[in-house]
Amino acid sequence: MPIRFILTWTVAIIVAIYLVRQVRNPHKWIGRPFLWIMNLSHSKLTDWGLQHVSIEKNFSVLDIGCGGGRTIQKLAAVATEGLVCGVDYASGSVAASRSKNARLIESGRVQISEASVSRLPFPDETFDLATAIETQYYWPDLLNDMKEVRRVLKPGGRLVVIAETYKGGRLDPFKAPAMRLLKSTHLSADDQRELFLSAGFSDVQIFEEKKRGWICATGRRA
Repeated sequence: MPIRFILTWTVAIIVAIYLVRQVRNPHKWIGRPFLWIMNLSHSKLTDWGLQHVSIEKNFSVLDIGCGGGRTIQKLAAVATEGLVCGVDYASGSVAASRSKNARLIESGRVQISEASVSRLPFPDETFDLATAIETQYYWPDLLNDMKEVRRVLKPGGRLVVIAETYKGGRLDPFKAPAMRLLKSTHLSADDQRELFLSAGFSDVQIFEEKKRGWICATGRRA
């Protein structure tokens, strides 16, 4: 086998692995385009999912895995008299989200921090609503991370998890290989319900947009 052929494929594999890591953790300059793409591609998904929860104008809201910051803008546009906090474990995402929401940060209506869902930097019972859009896949300790989110919710507060693919969904045969490549958790609708219940949430509801293969799961802290 020619050495040039081997080198070409080796370089291609290394580049592919690097790009996959940037999807999960966009901390370099090359990760910025992925954040821009996610802002655009997840917008309609976000709008659909947020229809399944009530957001009052004075709510305190936490967006977990805030990425490029577009969801922060959407939430702040509704919670006009409240506070929207975003967290992301990727430094590149935090920088991009802060840049996109600079004016809202200056006005005191938005705060964005670098943090893991496994250890949220907030006191107990802080938020009326927590959102997790296209991010739960990557949580390192799924059950305990769900419990950590529950900790920072006020009594009666809700968590909403929104994803563009799920096990058993219409597009699952096409997207499942990518999920495996990203080493992502791949849950079914029943799995989500059981996860919410196991983490101590009540009033769990699962919504499916079957034509597009989307899922939205919500639960309430009693």
